Amino acid sequence: MNIKRIFGALLTALGIVGLIYTAILFVNNSSNGERNVKALITYGILGLLFFIAGINLVRTTKDES
Repeated sequence: MNIKRIFGALLTALGIVGLIYTAILFVNNSSNGERNVKALITYGILGLLFFIAGINLVRTTKDES
């Protein structure tokens, strides 16, 4: 297996975890009326960035046969 594909899968998984964590923070903080916007934006942007980078890395890496 290619190292770039493994790294792409790792980035994709980290992106998914970041987006899920952002959603959990959003849901938990919206019920209290207190919202930490800086954390939501930071985790959301990093999660989205990792997810997109990982998907593009897996998609553009050619298989070695």
